[in-house]
Amino acid sequence: MIGIVDYGVGNLFSLKSSLKFLGVEHTVSADKEELARCDRLILPGVGAFGDARAILKESGMDVFLVEQASSGKPLLGICLGMQLLLEGSGEFGSHEGLGLISGRACPLKGEINPSLKVPHMGWNSLYFLQKSKLFRYSNEGDWVYFVHSFYGKGCGGDTLATADYSIPVTAAVGRKNVFGTQFHPEKSGKAGLKILRAFTEV
Repeated sequence: MIGIVDYGVGNLFSLKSSLKFLGVEHTVSADKEELARCDRLILPGVGAFGDARAILKESGMDVFLVEQASSGKPLLGICLGMQLLLEGSGEFGSHEGLGLISGRACPLKGEINPSLKVPHMGWNSLYFLQKSKLFRYSNEGDWVYFVHSFYGKGCGGDTLATADYSIPVTAAVGRKNVFGTQFHPEKSGKAGLKILRAFTEV
């Protein structure tokens, strides 16, 4: 059973539809006891880092997620969910992250070629930096879908894959049982389904 963390940030329809297509049992919940009974957790998210972080803290979901990850339970953060796994963010101020993955969420603006648009929105190929169970069914060059204005910087050895947007943009991160994708696997067609399928087996 996969537990999708529902904290009021993000549209969960595509994610639920993808898991249903894969035949994966899942639940969407904000109840920590119910989520604790799940074998794996997914932390989705769109919007501003600070707002999402405040919601997690107010509900105690931040401590819960760190405890669950520390126990060895597989955790996957998607888009803003991935950024929340990092040590922090500089989006509209300085905010502390969950600290499960190295690095901080930093703006693309000022880093990428100024002729390119922000937010970075569209399809890009994946380039693997290291082997990961998350990509056991994936191929180098698979196209996935991004929508973001900030990216994980300074992720070091936790960087699993990048995408080219005039600079190597952190596309996926991982450390032991904790994973994150800046792109949306649930909106990335067959390539995304392969990644979600792999997560059900880590």
